[in-house]
Amino acid sequence: MLSCGSLLVVLLAVSAGLYMLPSPIHPRPHILKGPPPELVGPLAVNNRLHNGRRLFSGELHGPESFTADENGHVYTGTVDGKLWRISPDDSLTLITQMGQNLPECGSSPDYEPLCGRPHGVRLDADGQLIVADSYLGLFSVDVKTGAKKLLLSNSEGADGVPFSFLNGLDISSQTGMIYFTDSSSRWGRRHVKLEVLELNSLGRLVSFDPQTQKVKVLLDSLFMPNGIVLSPDEDFLLLAETSVGRVLRFWLKGPKAGTKEVVMDNMIGYPDNIRLSDHGTFLVGITTPRFRRFLPPFLDMIAPYPAVKRFLAKVIPLTWYNLLLPRYALVLELGLDGELVGTLHDPEGRLTWAISDVFQHRGRTYLGNTELSFLPVLERWEN
Repeated sequence: MLSCGSLLVVLLAVSAGLYMLPSPIHPRPHILKGPPPELVGPLAVNNRLHNGRRLFSGELHGPESFTADENGHVYTGTVDGKLWRISPDDSLTLITQMGQNLPECGSSPDYEPLCGRPHGVRLDADGQLIVADSYLGLFSVDVKTGAKKLLLSNSEGADGVPFSFLNGLDISSQTGMIYFTDSSSRWGRRHVKLEVLELNSLGRLVSFDPQTQKVKVLLDSLFMPNGIVLSPDEDFLLLAETSVGRVLRFWLKGPKAGTKEVVMDNMIGYPDNIRLSDHGTFLVGITTPRFRRFLPPFLDMIAPYPAVKRFLAKVIPLTWYNLLLPRYALVLELGLDGELVGTLHDPEGRLTWAISDVFQHRGRTYLGNTELSFLPVLERWEN
């Protein structure tokens, strides 16, 4: 049995060893704007997300983003690197595999760089599916044959800096310009928890002109830029900075063209994709809520302390952070001016949680996620 002195020596040795271990992250102090907002007014808790159902349980794993064609087919990509078509009768058809079609695809994030991981998806004017694959690059996919054409690889990047984490995507119906986000030039998608923990500003908003093949960085030094959406008139786009709980407006036209401004800050959660609703508003999926409890939210508490973050990144396996994530689903609805006009909640996670996308098509609302093994839908939108 160890004596007290021996135990102290062992503890000191272990502590010294942990201290000497290099940390994978290089965080800086970050001071948040304040505590999370209270759940009152438009943020008041409700059960508007209870009235839905789950489709394709065990078949679709992490349907993250959606788009649809004029014939009612909905398209999505999953965590195993596959692209799918959902027909109006809810039949499911595999379109293609973005990377290698390995038996291990979908079993572990470690295989994602080989298998691919489609995130943002949109249809262009020619009916081609434009896909932002987090690891492989920007693609054009023939939805009938599954043939893939690489438009821009992650290794090419922009301004001499490769892409590491392609994420959100939208396409101008007026010009065909493709807008997309690279969430980080350091971390890939499989290390997204380190990206959030580190809280760096290594993300970019980029445009790609399919006619000229020109790539242009529109904004840099962004905190994990994620979902983007063009306004109805395409005079601006909204962009979610996930890791700091913020939404920006980037002006594309008019006297403010080329400038950005904060639309929403110190949010109730961490925003993912932003979409236009079928009734003229913006819908924001909240991947993780940020609520006031007895203690401040975990990320709020550690944000000002880089040493704590470095230590946690050394000793805590990435999968353990899932234990801190509540099973709570939340959608924000914003007016075209960016003001909060309403929310939809599922406080117990009965239908879903960790919402990545909120896509409306032909009266149905599709709720995306990054890891769950089903597709939640609302058959009606309740006010």
